[in-house]
Formats: sequence, C-alpha cells, structure tokens
Amino acid sequence: MQSVEEIQIGQYLTLKEFCTCTQTYGKCADRIDPYPANLEETIPAIEALCQHLLDPIIAHFSREQFQLTYGFCSKDLKRFLAQKDPETGIKNGRVDPSRDQHMAHEKNRNGKYYCDRLGAACDFRIRGLESDRLVEWILEQQLPFDSLYYYGGDRPIHISYAPQQWQNVWTFTDGGVPTRKGIEQWMRQ
Repeated sequence: MQSVEEIQIGQYLTLKEFCTCTQTYGKCADRIDPYPANLEETIPAIEALCQHLLDPIIAHFSREQFQLTYGFCSKDLKRFLAQKDPETGIKNGRVDPSRDQHMAHEKNRNGKYYCDRLGAACDFRIRGLESDRLVEWILEQQLPFDSLYYYGGDRPIHISYAPQQWQNVWTFTDGGVPTRKGIEQWMRQ
C-alpha cells in the first residue's frame, strides 16, 4: 500500500513535496505533521490545482526552474505559524486560512471548512524569471485560476484553483494590504 507522502498529485509533484516545501517546515519538521487530515477532499483539490495550473506551468518552464515555496498548510503548520518565536517575539509566519486556500478542504473541530471558498493554493517562483513575466504568461495562456497574488518581481507568486475560478489578481501595498493598484496592465489582456 502506498504511503500518503508517496502520492503523486500531478505529473511532476508528490504530496510530500507539496506539504514539506516551506522554510518553516524545514526548521521545525520534528514538531509538525504536514499532511492533510481530510484526504478524501483535500487530495483531489490539490490534484486539480496541479492538473489545471502547475502541470502546464512546469511543462512550459521546466521542472528544474520551478521552485515551490509554500504548498499545503496543515493544522499543525497553521498552529505553528500563528505562534511567536520565543527569542524574537515575532510570529513564525503569516497564514489566513479563511481566505488563502492553502488549507484546501481541511475542516476545523466544528466540521466547517477553514476556507469556504474551497480549492487549493500554492506559492512558487520560476528561477531566472521575474514574477511579473510569469503573471503575464499565466494570463496569456488563460489558465483557469481563482486567485493570483503578486508580491513583487523577485518574489514568488500565490495561485489557487477552485470551482469558481474568479480570475482575481491582487498585489499588495508596502503594509501588506491587498489592492488592485498596479495591475492595470494585466487586466487589459
């Protein structure tokens, strides 16, 4: 029987890669179970993200150039990211499970989805390519994404796939507030 971590979620990625790619997991692997609890719903959502978005992107740019920086956020990872580092007093990371779709179809202790938009999300970059060029390519190809977050030319992008496929593109102010300012050139395509 195949273990959870060996599950192939697309042509190029395994569930293990998708769940263990964050720097936070790398630092705290002994304290975090990175895998989904709701396998029946979460695995198909991640597979759909790969099939409709990541597989075509990797096929075009190459597996070697593709760098996944944040995939699935498990309940353990969510809890850890919300905590403050005891030495610095700074939170370990940012997570917005009600909005960002990194928790896919995971449910809280009350049986409700963390993100009622459903779907799945990840953050990635293409080595050697500015992220604005990556966004342009995704829009030119008319890939069926739900949300795309652009953080800057030298940073990874966030992309999600969900049943609704809203095609929302966001950038962020210096203070981290989502905005549509600065994306006008992409919306004309």
